[in-house]
Amino acid sequence: MKLVLVGIQGAGKSTQGNLLSEKYQVPYLSSGHVFREMAKEKTPLGRFLKETLNAGCLIPDDKTVDIVMEYLQKPEYKKGFILDGFPRTVPQAEAFQQFTKGEEITILIDVSDKEALWRISGRISDREDETLQAVRKRIDLFHEKTSKVLDYYAERKHLAVVDGEKSVEEVFAQIIEKIESISAKKD
Repeated sequence: MKLVLVGIQGAGKSTQGNLLSEKYQVPYLSSGHVFREMAKEKTPLGRFLKETLNAGCLIPDDKTVDIVMEYLQKPEYKKGFILDGFPRTVPQAEAFQQFTKGEEITILIDVSDKEALWRISGRISDREDETLQAVRKRIDLFHEKTSKVLDYYAERKHLAVVDGEKSVEEVFAQIIEKIESISAKKD
């Protein structure tokens, strides 16, 4: 299984990603987590990632593709994965489609900006990249850049949408239903 979870910050991707990882016994990988870990490193790339993330900006496509693809080459991802936070732009989606040979299923966890901001403001975080200004900028970038990725996947019939404003259990059930429906069509 190659599953991509898409949604604005606060949509519940990591919650659902971890639940799906447990159910399907494939690893969950958050590109944001990978970037935050790398940003702690005292290297030029680490410093660049830290500054970029703290400003609420997206990591450039070439760096993002290189980093994520390198991770996905690891043995633990050979049987599949659940990916969160990638692809975020059409060039990333095109590179990813070549890598997966179009076998991925993409699920949009759809929540309003208001709901996402409410959720984020309600959680306690010591993340430097989770200031209100940075979060708002990432939400704007999601609408500006990632909405085009959703169009890209919708055109290829690789996109399913779930109502992310339901309870965790209801969202999980919707995702399972979409995965099973899409998988049945592929068989």
